[in-house]
Amino acid sequence: MVYLSNTTTGLANLNGNIIGSIFTAMPSLEEQQAIADYLDKETTRIDNLINKIHQAIEKLQEYRSALITTAVTGKIDVRQHVS
Repeated sequence: MVYLSNTTTGLANLNGNIIGSIFTAMPSLEEQQAIADYLDKETTRIDNLINKIHQAIEKLQEYRSALITTAVTGKIDVRQHVS
């Protein structure tokens, strides 16, 4: 089914009838499903990587806070490392 618009595009010589008559290539339903499955799988993989990165950042922030606390309370001597 072709849906055409009665409004113009604002471009000279281009309207809904012309746009509606343009043929476009479409993958089969099976190929569309394979593409969607692949994108779902990759999106999940990327989301998992992002979560691991966020966990690593949180852990590093905890280590930083612990190091600062240890240095401020004098439990470690950091004077030799200051330039």
